[in-house]
Amino acid sequence: MYGKRLPIVDATGAPEGSAPSAGSAVGTAATTHTKHATFEYLTTRKDELVGWARKFSLFPYPFVTACCAMEFMAVSASAYDTDRFGAALPRFSPRQADLLMVVGTVTQKQAPILLKVYEQMCEPKWVMAFGVCASTGGFYQNYASLPGIDRIIPVDIYVPGCPPRPEMVIDGIMRLQEKIANGRHPIINDTF
Repeated sequence: MYGKRLPIVDATGAPEGSAPSAGSAVGTAATTHTKHATFEYLTTRKDELVGWARKFSLFPYPFVTACCAMEFMAVSASAYDTDRFGAALPRFSPRQADLLMVVGTVTQKQAPILLKVYEQMCEPKWVMAFGVCASTGGFYQNYASLPGIDRIIPVDIYVPGCPPRPEMVIDGIMRLQEKIANGRHPIINDTF
């Protein structure tokens, strides 16, 4: 079932390679290969369903290095309750997480470690730059600090501030959820 490709059909529903019907001319719109409206409807509904499920099941991996850790702890506490957004349980293994939250300053020596953590995460994965130091290097404009984690890994959401308030972090999580819900979610691709 999974290894077989679905047959391509033309607009009349005839399989590919079959003879054209008597009323259609070769090369016209009647013989072009199109998808059925039912398939498009089911694919759209599948994307909405998978997007809804993924946006409320974020498992963050906190890569915490500096003073923004206090704000991360505040966001995780009961006063702000990120459990309402489906992002409550931090995973301390990259293989169990899908949201990498880089919290604080990243130095040049930590950059290969961050890249390795990112590469160990399973697809789909998202990255949040938590604070100005993770986003741009902050006020550490020297040779030892990395001027933004987007130099080594792709970033989906930037949360500014030094340190960012918990409300800003929750807003960043909500914007990431919108991005996840509105995205395409292929379950089977060409390599599977």
